[in-house]
Amino acid sequence: MSRKIRMGMIGGGEGSFIGAVHRMAANLDGQIELVAGCFSSQKERNKISGKQLFIEPRRIYSDFESMAKGEATLPEGERIDFVSIVTPNHLHYTPAMAFLKEGFHVVCDKPMTFTLKEALELRKAAQKSKKLFMLTHNYSGYPMIQEAREQVKKGALGKILKIVVEYSQGWLLKRIEREGQKQAVWRTDPKKAGISCCIGDIGTHGEHLARFVTGLEIESLCADLTTFIKGRPLEDDGNVLLRYKGGAKGVLISSQIMAGEENNLVLRVYGEKASLEWHQEHPNELSLKFLDQPRQILRRGNSYIGDVAKDYTRIPFGHPEAFLEAFANLYQSMVRAIRHRESTSDPTLLRDFPGVEDGVKGMAFVETVVRSSKSSQKWTKLTKS
Repeated sequence: MSRKIRMGMIGGGEGSFIGAVHRMAANLDGQIELVAGCFSSQKERNKISGKQLFIEPRRIYSDFESMAKGEATLPEGERIDFVSIVTPNHLHYTPAMAFLKEGFHVVCDKPMTFTLKEALELRKAAQKSKKLFMLTHNYSGYPMIQEAREQVKKGALGKILKIVVEYSQGWLLKRIEREGQKQAVWRTDPKKAGISCCIGDIGTHGEHLARFVTGLEIESLCADLTTFIKGRPLEDDGNVLLRYKGGAKGVLISSQIMAGEENNLVLRVYGEKASLEWHQEHPNELSLKFLDQPRQILRRGNSYIGDVAKDYTRIPFGHPEAFLEAFANLYQSMVRAIRHRESTSDPTLLRDFPGVEDGVKGMAFVETVVRSSKSSQKWTKLTKS
């Protein structure tokens, strides 16, 4: 396939934070071009957004249904190759289903769906369509997270004993949704966010990151969710004890009311031989710690870093890479997968990326956490998925 990969977008119109992030990330490597979209349910905002992005007027669609059908009728040399869905949670499922049914690959923001039931149905549809489905758990795209995963795989830590993951923010300490703050409005609204605010929004990132790095699956959990800000219908703080299959124990802290915290995602994994620690706010470093020797600080871009992390690295050491590049790594992974399907590309170029199974597990996690917090039972088995 000797051309750019063509992308469509649902959501992400004028004023959208995550939509702009997706577009910048998709554009970073020069492999993707945005050619179609339905950027807003508001007619004028949709048109303005499409015009600002230099989309042909005929391919600025009024709704995702007409876009899915309209793109499917175009010649193969013109239609989109995949769609990126960057809407609030309640608008993930139906567009994803529509584009899968019309034969398109799908990129979807997390959490994958509004409910676990929807996630299970979407998994069936994705499997039936045989199309690629990528879930944008972007933290898996950081080079040093890839390095952490490889350190665990090669046994550098030994048997995993304990996992501690914390995602702390402070931006919802005041009820800014009442002031019309767009990002807060939908995240705190059960009709748009689902059964959870804090866990569904950022706790799922922590759960996925721990599972991605260690390969361990949760067996059961004990959760305590709190709504500290009076009048808010969903929780803004969560604390979860975890039991993993194989015997490891874990703690997940997820909060959006911690004063002074910005985007403090931290992963610590402790094994019988060593431990590792990674901070999202300092993403180019990975700490390896030992019982009887000095800790090692591994830094992105150096020759001693493993081949997988090197593949996720764009520029030399000393030049920071972070959030946008991590997103871009996921989009580059999707590009490689599409090109491999359409040609005889070298299979070693393929990368592992979060998919529909991660989406199902994420929704099972959210549902179990909410159920556990409401229950008087100490431990709750993870909902089967």
